[in-house]
Amino acid sequence: MRKSIVIICLFWSIASQAQNKQILYGFDNIPQGLLLNPGIETSYKYHIGVPMISGASVNVNTSGITIADVFRDDSVSFFSGTDFNTKIANALDKIDNDDYASLNMQIEVLSVGYKLNNRDYISAGFYTEADAFITYPKDVFRLINEGNAPYIGENFSIANPMVKAEVVGVLHAGISRRINHELTLGARVKIYSGSLNVTSTDNTGTFTTELGEDGIYTNYLNNINATVNSSGIYNADNETDLSAGEIFGNTFFGGNLGFGFDIGMTYHYNEQIEFTASLLDIGYINYSKDVRNATVKGNYAYSGINFLYDGSSNYWQDIGDDFDENVEREENNDSYSVIRPIKFNSSFRYSFGKSRYESNCHDIRLKDYYDNAVGAQLYSVLRPNGLRWAFTGFYERKFTKFLNTKVTYTIDDFSATNIGLGMSANFWKLNVYGMLDNIFAVDDVANAHTASLQFGVNFIFN
Repeated sequence: MRKSIVIICLFWSIASQAQNKQILYGFDNIPQGLLLNPGIETSYKYHIGVPMISGASVNVNTSGITIADVFRDDSVSFFSGTDFNTKIANALDKIDNDDYASLNMQIEVLSVGYKLNNRDYISAGFYTEADAFITYPKDVFRLINEGNAPYIGENFSIANPMVKAEVVGVLHAGISRRINHELTLGARVKIYSGSLNVTSTDNTGTFTTELGEDGIYTNYLNNINATVNSSGIYNADNETDLSAGEIFGNTFFGGNLGFGFDIGMTYHYNEQIEFTASLLDIGYINYSKDVRNATVKGNYAYSGINFLYDGSSNYWQDIGDDFDENVEREENNDSYSVIRPIKFNSSFRYSFGKSRYESNCHDIRLKDYYDNAVGAQLYSVLRPNGLRWAFTGFYERKFTKFLNTKVTYTIDDFSATNIGLGMSANFWKLNVYGMLDNIFAVDDVANAHTASLQFGVNFIFN
């Protein structure tokens, strides 16, 4: 039983970062780049995204361990006793309490944009996003897997896991304005509609076992203070009421509303050097529909459970009453607010290898006249366990006017060997793009710490 609980917890953690779209960021004037930096330059007159497939992406990450560490068939079966216990122990040795897993999926339902004049480009749309984050509760896993006997007097943190998961819909509108030949600024406003949310962060508490008199062990729960907020999981009768149709149906003004905005800029130091930066999802969602919250707070000490009692007393009732006297528990349906995972992007780009010449010296799309570019990008996202960072170097190559490619190398919490590849092609008015991260792990995804896929189809009119 104990082994099964650890397996289930590890699997759930692995299977579940707002995502870093380092390949798409600043690449080939693709309209979806406006969602990563509302201040990018646009050279086309207007665009229309193909509904549901103009921007689709999935990103799965896990630090510390991989699915293969626990589930790979390496002559150690699930029911081989000590051998599999050793496998679990080896997996737990690879993680610490700061390791985490994350999942992000995004589908763009609608995307349109139009150039008002030589300076302004407006865009709008709607997308749904599922984002999940969980830290690994290593101490809890160790207790479940090994018991407390080998760790007398040692404090185990039970503050983890920190969990934040939600499904939201985002209605947005933005504008990119060319200030002068060097600088372009942009902003985007967002109305969030939260369909489902589970949040449990900033919890505290330790578990300790001490050897007392007469060889009796006493277990201590100290400084327990934990809160779980949820919305969209339980109905008015406090029963679980989940269906995929209802979850995604509620992403369009389903009752839990919020507001946010993005800002961004592009600056040309000279004809070949470009800097960009953006701040995304500065905002919040207030959850008030189908809310159920639980809080546990206090301290408790007990000397184990007597499984041999003769039934002549209210033994279990007495234990429950004693726990209730010392540990405060509360459930309520109060509304609560959750901030969005704020993201930061910045980049440096150097273009070279000119193969075309400007017909207009005031053309703001100077990089259209170069076949090569190298640069670097910095990405950060605010998570419950602090700021998480990623650094990317890239090389972009334009083979023809209709075909562009980008190769990236990224270092983050998940990998130091992440190579990504992106391609963007234009056929008549049709733009098709696709991007794959960690390409050298495609043949062994179960042993990868990170994997992501993005693709989209747009109509672009010049």
